[in-house]
Order: sequence, then structure tokens, then C-alpha cells
Amino acid sequence: MKKLAFGFCIVIGLSAFTADSRQEVYPRVKNDSFTKGEVLDYRMSYGIFTVGRGTTKIDSKYFKLNNRDCFKVEVTGKTVGMVDWVADVDDQWGAYIDTAALVPHMTYRKIREGKYKKDEVVNFDHVRGKIEAKVFSHKTGKFKTPVYHEAPKHVRDLISGFMYLRTQDLSKVRINDTVIVSGFFEDSVYNLKVVFKGRETLKTKAGKFRALVFKPSMPKNSLFDGKDSITAWFSDDKNRIVLKVEADMFIGSAGVELTGYKGVKNPLNIVR
Repeated sequence: MKKLAFGFCIVIGLSAFTADSRQEVYPRVKNDSFTKGEVLDYRMSYGIFTVGRGTTKIDSKYFKLNNRDCFKVEVTGKTVGMVDWVADVDDQWGAYIDTAALVPHMTYRKIREGKYKKDEVVNFDHVRGKIEAKVFSHKTGKFKTPVYHEAPKHVRDLISGFMYLRTQDLSKVRINDTVIVSGFFEDSVYNLKVVFKGRETLKTKAGKFRALVFKPSMPKNSLFDGKDSITAWFSDDKNRIVLKVEADMFIGSAGVELTGYKGVKNPLNIVR
């Protein structure tokens, strides 16, 4: 179930961007795509079976970090039904994201997957270009010695990267156009190619939508079956919410599908 839970994280991990090389520490990003109070609900599947539920939520109020206004965005994923008896997964990912620049000030992970536990806090110092990562020790009850990393300008984590992507103008994107995705996750900066594959109508549990289709070109790994093993559908409107993700994995086919939504900023491109 660890692999399946990681598959859900692809929903937020397809788009962790580093911004351009402008010298401002907090360059303003035009955001017409989301606001506080948005809630998106997802069904996690393995084959034909529902194995979990997930939610992405933007808190209904702003928070203050580093004297900056922030969105608090939290992503959760939990197994349900009989699967929960066999392999209990209950993960929480969160980020405090600058409302103007859409860069993270602090992120956290609370991972509960069977007997495996991990609690991590990452602080981003965009002024000095430093990242501080701290992991909690469940043996001592204290955080371990922090690990520090050099930070590229305007670096983003998985969650803030996804929120940043949602603000981008994709009206002129063409089939097979490629976006280079980069961001910070688990002690390293990564890069990933994401290829636009076209537009189509997609039916989900939440309704039928006009959608943009993307395929990340996956590097060789032990989790996904081939470089074109993941397909992601985003709403073809200003919201740019994730509608569905399908992944061909070595252990079988897994997916994430939108089941409900509220608090979206703009009308969704729904097919009647």
C-alpha cells in the first residue's frame, strides 16, 4: 500500500516548478485559479476496487509566516474498507504557500503506513536561498539534527508547484509541447518532462468535464511500468483542477478520480 499511497501523491507532484530567474525574492504570480476554502475530494482505486479516499483542501483563512500572508494547503489520503484492515494508510501532506509569489514557507508530512511512520518539517528561506529539513524521531520524542540544502531561486515543493501550475496560461499549448518540471523533494532537486497530449471530454464521479491531458515521461524505476505509464487530466478552465490520474504500475493499475468539489473560484467546464 505504500506504493499505492505514493501514486496518490502524483496528483500533487506532477508540477513542482521552479520559477524564472528574476531577482525579486517574492515575484508576484497572477492567480485567477483558486482561493481559500476550496475542497477537492478523490477516490483512490486499484483495478476495479476502491481502496482509499483523498482530499486537497485550502484552509478558509490566511496564515502568517515570515511576516507574509500564506495559504495553508493540506492533502490527505487514507485507505478504506477491507483494505484498511490489511494495510492501513493515513497520510497528511501540507504546505504554507505565499499568497503573492506561490512559493512555500514551510511544508510538512505526517506519514502513517502500517507500522511505518515519518514526520517531517521543511522550512524554506527564500531570502538566503536555504532549505532546512527536520525529521522527528519517535524514539527520542525530538527532532533529529536538521539537514540544510542550497535552494534555487523561487524553488517550490510538490504542493506549491501544483498550485503554481494551476495559474499558468495553457490556452495556446500544442500537442506534444513539453514542460520541464523541477522542484525540491526528499533532499534533492528533481526534473521531470511533462508532455501535453491534447484535449478531450472526461467522465468522472463528479461529472463530465472538458479536460487537458498530460503524460509525464517517467525515468526508469521500480514503481511505474514504463516512461509513459502515467496519464493525468486537468480541467480545461481557469481552475485547472486535477480530474483524474491513471498509473500503470508493476503491481497493477492504480488511479485517482475526482468525486466532489466545493469552493472553486471559477465555473468548471462541465459538459451537459
